Amino acid sequence: MRILVAVDGSKYSDAAIQQIMAQCRPLDSEIRVLHVIEPMPLFPNVQGFGYAPEFEVVREEQVKLGEDVVSRAAQVLRDAGYKVTTAVEEGFPKVVILDHATQWRADLIMLGSHGRKGLDHFLIGSVSEAVARHAPCSVQIARPASH
Repeated sequence: MRILVAVDGSKYSDAAIQQIMAQCRPLDSEIRVLHVIEPMPLFPNVQGFGYAPEFEVVREEQVKLGEDVVSRAAQVLRDAGYKVTTAVEEGFPKVVILDHATQWRADLIMLGSHGRKGLDHFLIGSVSEAVARHAPCSVQIARPASH
């Protein structure tokens, strides 16, 4: 089974990793750990519209952070015996996750849900909801255990 797990370094994506280890046998599973870097907004600078030089520094930091996030998640899965590959991509998370699942031919997409409601849900949107509605395969949404 090919499982695409989208991670952001939060306890919600940690819950998705834990769900994989609880439900899927390592010998039967191939895991792709994906982190999506959201595009930086365009702001006017002194030369006109576009990226100011400082934005490139921020973007490079985001890439490094994304690589750290997927590396940590991948190591947890590798230590549990899974075959794991990683990817860090830039774009809108809903779109990138769906495109990646299609191109990689995932059998399952696993992701965490922040569980936002009301105005936060309206303004930020729900990646897990959009993925569940439009995915080319099964989707499992994990939440951290409540204490």
